[in-house]
Parts: sequence; C-alpha cells; structure tokens
Amino acid sequence: MTEVLSQDEIDQLLSAISAGDTTIEDVSKTTTQKKIRIYDFKRPSKFSKDQQRAIRMIYDSFARLSQTTLSAILRAPVQFHVASVDELTFEEFTRSIPTPTTMAIINMDPLKGSAIFEIDPAITFAIIDRIFGGKGKTTQKITRELTDIEQAVMENIIVKLLSNLRESWANYVDLRPRLGTIEVNPQFATIIAPTQMTTLVTLETKIGENEGMSNFCIPALTLDPIIGKLTPTYWFSSYRKGKGSEYFIYLKKRIEDIPLTIKAELGSTKIRFGDVLDLKVDDIVAFHNVKVTDDINIKVGNHTKFLGRPGIFDSKLSVQITKVLESPTFEDILSEEEDNG
Repeated sequence: MTEVLSQDEIDQLLSAISAGDTTIEDVSKTTTQKKIRIYDFKRPSKFSKDQQRAIRMIYDSFARLSQTTLSAILRAPVQFHVASVDELTFEEFTRSIPTPTTMAIINMDPLKGSAIFEIDPAITFAIIDRIFGGKGKTTQKITRELTDIEQAVMENIIVKLLSNLRESWANYVDLRPRLGTIEVNPQFATIIAPTQMTTLVTLETKIGENEGMSNFCIPALTLDPIIGKLTPTYWFSSYRKGKGSEYFIYLKKRIEDIPLTIKAELGSTKIRFGDVLDLKVDDIVAFHNVKVTDDINIKVGNHTKFLGRPGIFDSKLSVQITKVLESPTFEDILSEEEDNG
C-alpha cells in the first residue's frame, strides 16, 4: 500500500530539494524502500490477531452478562465495554494501576496459574455506596484501603461475576474460576515473574455517573494449553460439532433456577373507580361470564400457562392443573402486554 505523506512532510521534502540537501532520485529511493517492522525480543508476541480477536469476543460476552448482573444487584444503570486487548509484561501491568486498588486473584482451574481482576477504586466505592443504600456517587477521589465489611461486599460481587466468566469461556474450556484473595497493593499480587508476558483485557466501566477501568490480566502461560483453540472459527464451529453441549447443559440449569411467580386467577371484571371507593364489608363483586364449574386461569408471570380447579389439599388452599396450554408466541405476548396497557 502506498504511504501517504502529511502536508508537513511534503513541505520538508520540497524545502530540502530547494536547498540542494537531497534530490528527486533520493526521495524516490526512500519511498520505494520496504518498511521495516521493529521486533522486540524482550517482549515476544504470544498471540496472533485472530487469537486476540477471540479473547475480545470472550470478554465482550462477559461484559454483556456482567452488565446485566450488576444492574440487577445495584438497581442502577451499569455499562461494561471492552476497550482494548493488549500484550504486555506483568511488571508493566502492575506499574500502570493505582495504589491502593481492588485486585482479585482468580484461580483459573483447570488452566494452570492465576489471573488478576482489577477494579478501579472509583468503581469499587460506587458499588459499595450503592449496596449500602447510597446513590452510588463518589464526589471525591477515595484513596484508602477497604474495610473488612467493604472487602466482604466486594468478594460477594466478584464471585457473582465469576459465574459470568465461566459462561463466557464455555466454548473453549470448562473454566471453573475461583476467588482466592483480594489485594490492594500490586506488590503483594505477584502471580508470575515481572518479565513474563500477559494478556490485558481492559473494560470501560460506568456505574451511574462514575467511570473507571476494570482490567483482566491473564498470564500467557495460563492460556498456552488452549492457545490452538483461540480463534473465532472455533467459537462458532463448537456449536456445529456439538462441542457446546456442556455449555447448553450449564445454561439450561441456570434457566431452571430462575424464580417465577405463579398466580391462580379466580376471575376478573371491570368496575368504575368510584365503585371501588364505595366498597364495604359484605359487598359482592360479580365476575361476568364465569361459572363456579369453570376452570380458572393459572398464570406464570403475566401469561396464562395452565387451567385448573381450586380446592383444598392437606388442609391448604391449592389448585389442581387440568390442562397445559401451548406456550404463547412472541406476537401473543406483545398483544397481551398491549391489552394490559
């Protein structure tokens, strides 16, 4: 590809030619020379472009899942976004982060070694403030270590996020990440030699009005056993070849554990709000087009899933399911939500 010169470079070449310091032939030779790419043997590149792209896809998935998890826990808008995937030495990573900070040592079983999940203090204290009932706003920069209670809170948050990490890695390895310890000073979080290469995934994090960076530092030696799998092609082919069965089993279990509300609806009617205000003890509200012998609707969430009969079982109010209805389509759900206003 032809190199495009900036206006400053063009002006400098014209000045040099006018002064006689160089000739058109010299310029031609310079521009036709091959570009030399500098290679630093002290910092050998461990990952190809495709492998870095695969790691980015993994942590894009982690960011989306964690964004949902934290938003639900904090009841506040949370944004996670992968800013960059870089290679650097462990020493360069530890020198680039603030002190004190929140550094979680993560065991990457079955992969060898550990990784570090570092959370910017601005994000850490926004989470803590929100958990303790505040608005999640940090008006000034806090530079102190966590108290025992604050550390316990962050441990609980990080453990919840690690389940998202396991799900994000499911296409490549059945990762079982475990939280080891939380350190605040980088010099006490030495997981490999300072000169060893690592992959650094930087995530832009925003909670309310607070912004900061979260970093995943993974030693290259830890990823060596699966380096051949780290390609976007492997990500998609694992589904076609059936290698994602463990992931689907895990996902199914996660879905089965979701709590749902079931309601038995005896009937419904429409009355004026003024009549509601006038209701007294012993007043009777008639359900239109409903008979005592009719089955009642049993709803899962806001959608009718079963029909049943009310009664008593073991001295408790209960409902016996008499019919299982077909699952509603997406159009049916939209229509029902519109009818409910």
